[in-house]
Amino acid sequence: MSSTRRIGAEDSESRAALLDAAERLILTDGYAAVTSRKVAAEAGLKPQLVHYYFRTMDELFVELFRRRAEDGLVRQAQVLESPRPLRALWEFSNQPTGSAFAMEFAALANHRKDIRAEIGRFAEALRAQQLEIMTEVFERYAVDVTSYPAVTLLVLMTSVSRLLVMEERLGMSTGHAETRALVERLIDQFEPS
Repeated sequence: MSSTRRIGAEDSESRAALLDAAERLILTDGYAAVTSRKVAAEAGLKPQLVHYYFRTMDELFVELFRRRAEDGLVRQAQVLESPRPLRALWEFSNQPTGSAFAMEFAALANHRKDIRAEIGRFAEALRAQQLEIMTEVFERYAVDVTSYPAVTLLVLMTSVSRLLVMEERLGMSTGHAETRALVERLIDQFEPS
């Protein structure tokens, strides 16, 4: 049963400021720090405005994730259109902010099914976009896809990069340089420097 109370406009500057504030809080203090009071204070707005624009905090989280995900799809499409898409995807996947955001939302998804479902939908769309472009790239490079399936290389590159960034946030670095060098040698087989 949905609420009939009035909800704020999606294109409002205050709504955007609340989303920006929630994103800053997630990246600096983690998802658990994102409360309606803290978001409002970070945005310089009154706390009741959070629930004027978002019926629940889950709705705010889902909208924040969608906003970041849509931007990520656009940026990834640009990255994958580069002259060296494998290298560009590897570098794109190694961005600390994106991995930190993903890590916080993965933790949040353990407790919130709506957010877990949204992440799943986005992840499949992201992978489909990657696979479509990489399939074309592998054909252009004449890669033996029985030995190197495009989807396997995609999973390897994106998951390894995310894991390395997450471990670095925890203060771990053992084996990172060697792992990055191995992935880069693999990329160099297809896209020589």
